[in-house]
Amino acid sequence: MFELPQLPYAYDALEPYITKKTLEFHHDKHHQAYVDKVNGLVKGTGFEGAGLETIIQKADGGIFNNGAQVWNHTFYFDQFSNNPATAPEGNLAEAINRDFGDFEKFREAFANAAATLFGSGWAWLAANTDGSLEIVQTSNAANPLRDGKKPLLTCDVWEHAYYLDVQNKRPAYVGNFWKVLDWKVIEKRFSN
Repeated sequence: MFELPQLPYAYDALEPYITKKTLEFHHDKHHQAYVDKVNGLVKGTGFEGAGLETIIQKADGGIFNNGAQVWNHTFYFDQFSNNPATAPEGNLAEAINRDFGDFEKFREAFANAAATLFGSGWAWLAANTDGSLEIVQTSNAANPLRDGKKPLLTCDVWEHAYYLDVQNKRPAYVGNFWKVLDWKVIEKRFSN
């Protein structure tokens, strides 16, 4: 059985950029609902006892959608801090410079991907099997793991991630996202 992971910070730690009210709804209501749904859906199937990455790579329909959303949300919430490193360093910084020109060009391209994704979904920075980095837009619950890519960071662009804070102003939310994204977390993901 899957369980809702605790946030690695207090509910008000990301204010004013992501408010306590948003985290309470996004984490405690939406994320919990995905956990509850996938737990109910996997009972008696070949996915009972499977990990979330197996579900992402092999399941379809409701099991995939809810399992992927549990994984995606956990990954999303774990990358924030109230005292974040605001830019990458070392090998990750070199890879970003190599593949995007420089950090600011990467930020612009990623912000554009997050702001312009039609409907609900996710913007990702992912590593390909050859080590190159790529910005990926996915709809609904889709995840780059399904395509053999390694997710490094993500921006949730479902409206429940930002509507209470900035209403329908997704670009404003994406601007706030950078202020709490902790590049130390992303560097660890890159090096593992």
